[in-house]
Amino acid sequence: MEVSLQGIKINVLINRKNNKNIYFRFDEDLNLVVSTPRRIKEKEIEELIKKNEKSLLRLYNKSYKRNLKDTEFWYLGNPYEIIYDEDVKDIIFDSGTIRVDNYQRLEKFVKKMTKEIFEDEVLKLREIIKTPDFKLKLRKMKTRWGVCNYKQMTITLNTELIKYNKDLLRYVIVHEMCHFYHHDHSKNFWEMVSIYYPDYKKARKELRD
Repeated sequence: MEVSLQGIKINVLINRKNNKNIYFRFDEDLNLVVSTPRRIKEKEIEELIKKNEKSLLRLYNKSYKRNLKDTEFWYLGNPYEIIYDEDVKDIIFDSGTIRVDNYQRLEKFVKKMTKEIFEDEVLKLREIIKTPDFKLKLRKMKTRWGVCNYKQMTITLNTELIKYNKDLLRYVIVHEMCHFYHHDHSKNFWEMVSIYYPDYKKARKELRD
């Protein structure tokens, strides 16, 4: 059975059970799975789908986005398709794909590499920009790529930067380090940033897009 949700063709899988109510869900292949009492006819199911078209479309879009997140992600500026293989016990990068046995292993790997890469880049830049001693913090942020708290002597970097190339990570680190000397975004601040990262305007645009 096939239905259309605002022009999107959806394959419908009907599971007849002894339950009293009808339930809808989308599986990993984006098939609409309908769990229904045995007495309900196919035409009744079709009419019920049409009646709940808007709510089912929202559910479809939510499932689509979740599936997309599980099958592709960005790492150091490049997109990768995730291929799950139970026989793989490590992370294998190969021509735009990543082979791994489960998503948890991949998340653990990315977390580990985020810490190592961010700390390494900070160490390299501290040899160039003579900042006071500060503590590096990493966390996911919604609206900021980095935060410099010069009073508490900390720099916090957004872990989402691991999705971008290292050049953009370096820009954010330079930006936050310069705040130890200039606490606002004055002309002097940007002049200092330009010394250590001349293409800062391009980097800012890429991070906004």
